[in-house]
Amino acid sequence: MFTNYERRGSVHDFSGNGRNFRNRRCLARNFMAKWMVSAKKADFNEIAERFGIDPVVARIIRNRDVVGEEAIEKFLHGTTADLYDPMLLKDAVKAAEILCGKTGEKKKIRVIGDYDIDGVCSSYILAACLEKCGAEVSVVIPHRIRDGYGLNEKLIEEAGEDGVDTILTCDNGIAAFSQIAYAKELGMTVIVTDHHEVPYEVQEDESRQEILPPADAVVDPKQGGCPYPYKGICGAVVVYKLMGIYLEKMVREGTVSAEEKDMLLQELLAFAGFATVGDVMELTDENRILVRYGLRQIEQSANLGLRALLTANELTQKRLTGYHVGFILGPCLNATGRLDTAARALAMFRTKDQAEAVTIAGELKALNDSRREMTLFGTEQAMEQIENTSLKEDKVLVVFLPDCHESLAGIIAGRIRERYYKPVFVLTRGEEGVKGSGRSIEAYHMYDKMSECKELYTKYGGHKLAAGVSMPEENVEAFRAYLNAHSGLTDEDLVEVMHIDVPMPMSYVTPELVRQLSLLEPFGNGNPKPVFAQKNVRVCRGRILGKNRNVGKYRVADENGREYDMMYFGDLEQWHAFLSAHFGQEETDRLYAGGSSAIVISVIYYPDINVYRGVESLQMVMQDYAV
Repeated sequence: MFTNYERRGSVHDFSGNGRNFRNRRCLARNFMAKWMVSAKKADFNEIAERFGIDPVVARIIRNRDVVGEEAIEKFLHGTTADLYDPMLLKDAVKAAEILCGKTGEKKKIRVIGDYDIDGVCSSYILAACLEKCGAEVSVVIPHRIRDGYGLNEKLIEEAGEDGVDTILTCDNGIAAFSQIAYAKELGMTVIVTDHHEVPYEVQEDESRQEILPPADAVVDPKQGGCPYPYKGICGAVVVYKLMGIYLEKMVREGTVSAEEKDMLLQELLAFAGFATVGDVMELTDENRILVRYGLRQIEQSANLGLRALLTANELTQKRLTGYHVGFILGPCLNATGRLDTAARALAMFRTKDQAEAVTIAGELKALNDSRREMTLFGTEQAMEQIENTSLKEDKVLVVFLPDCHESLAGIIAGRIRERYYKPVFVLTRGEEGVKGSGRSIEAYHMYDKMSECKELYTKYGGHKLAAGVSMPEENVEAFRAYLNAHSGLTDEDLVEVMHIDVPMPMSYVTPELVRQLSLLEPFGNGNPKPVFAQKNVRVCRGRILGKNRNVGKYRVADENGREYDMMYFGDLEQWHAFLSAHFGQEETDRLYAGGSSAIVISVIYYPDINVYRGVESLQMVMQDYAV
């Protein structure tokens, strides 16, 4: 049993149950953290024998709360046949019937999406299916700064002026009650597809009364009375399911063939999977299947824009993982929505011209590179404000950066949350008051807490872990004061738990075990890459690699003298400060000069296989460290 390990001035407990470990590779943290080993029970040997896997893999599956033969089989080997019936989505059949009628009548349909990954992919899925069936369809992606999130009266008026008969939202609309009421007044048909929380009012008996928009059909798995068994799908999956029903109906009408329908849905799996990772949905249940098959479809996609984006990021001919979508490809789509217009990303996917696809993909990558620099500057400003004011004493951080580009508020909020492990709102000065985004921690339901003081806002929305808000600038301090006075957070809530799957010696690792761990992919939110722990690891020799000198490669030894390669991709400056503080600068220098025998630590790691010039070798990747 590991207990009371000191890590950068923090005390750790390697026992009990904890939340999932999430790797940090940017800012040094400034909060107490615990290391904990899962204590979930099962007959791991029996599971291993039943499914032909290592007992360690069986234990990891149990740690993900996958219990029972049927659930384990689906987790390991689920196929698209295991996806839930789209007809279980409330109003989906009704929405599909409306769209079939509008298609046949050649009525103008306008898709109104959102400016993030989910919104762009949702819009593309709808446009591709509707156009395939001959619908008169146009797509509008709101401009983040000029239009803001979701529907507004200006977009509705423009639709009316263009003779639009039907507005079809995706990844937005569930909170647009007044805007949809206005569209209905203008005589339009409105279909809402969304996956966000439904707004509500608290009644006198403290029950919640949903406020659904007055649309002709509302397709959102989170609405009351919806029997869809898995509520964690993103907006693109909602429309993917809806289009499955729509296409099936159009097959019956003879508009498309069954083969064309199947081929199109197969192709669009790439975009449903892309959006699921990009919108940071939990990779559990059917989301695992959608992403697993979606990644393979991205690799072989014939979509010119998607292929150009892979090429621009040097990812062709590579086996894609959730990391590639979440941290390389996805940010390119988000960057254009933040700094330019997400309509560029949609145009990239919709173009039939190879040169145009290549041009847009290059522009998106360049924008993302610029976004990274701007984000770093804004994050440093936010940290300086927190450290030099009374904000650092707050349990809910509300940081006002008036000159920050408003599109970067959410990213900066996420970075600050990582730094302090507290709920964070980053607010900026917009054209009409203050706008901002929030990122939360596990113990704090951001949307519910915001709803308690909604009179302060002109607009808000979101869910447990993320939210957006607009308000008059004079309300910022009242917003901060209310959230902190009513946070309900304890000191214990502000302690992040780093979850260790198995305390496992590195000597147990084999190439076969590493290959079996790939059965657990795709990794991401809700299904993190498994991590292990070993104490008394001697760090013998090291060198710094990478063009930016930001990767450490070490030779380490266990208590029996067996040696292993270990990589570290984290914050080297923080790592070196840790080594110097606990073992001295001289010993730290010796580590890189020729070797050390005095540096003995505990590590959290995951095993990997390094391939160099066709030769495979085991290596451990250090995720965290302790004395």
